[in-house]
Amino acid sequence: MAVRRDTPYGGGNFLVAIGDQDPRRAAAGFSEVIFPAFTYDGPTRPDGGSPTRDPDDSQLPRLVLRRGATGDLDLYTWWDEGRRDSRPPRRTITVHLLAEDHETVAMTWRFHDARPVSLSYSPLNAVDAGLLIETIELAFERVEMR
Repeated sequence: MAVRRDTPYGGGNFLVAIGDQDPRRAAAGFSEVIFPAFTYDGPTRPDGGSPTRDPDDSQLPRLVLRRGATGDLDLYTWWDEGRRDSRPPRRTITVHLLAEDHETVAMTWRFHDARPVSLSYSPLNAVDAGLLIETIELAFERVEMR
């Protein structure tokens, strides 16, 4: 449940859980979450789906997650499973915004039936030896906030 207060929360303290993975494990250390615009296209079924059609991935909103590459292949494996199967594995992505104490969950977003549609890496550059960033773009069926 969202925790209301008079001052806005900062956007730098958050945890991301993919499926039932522990959001505090090192590989879950995402550095950026880019939310899509939440739009309304008409009434939905009680389960959150479209009443008339089952959209393909190109019609679904996208959630983007970025993290420093650590050699963990969990995102690649999920993406690879999806490209090899006509029905890619779907997971729930949970994003928790944390208060300044890094313990209190201020807000939660749950993205249901998420599946990877692209996986990319920042350029390798010997002149500017910055972090290698791994980016996964996820299509999802519906979102809920708490």
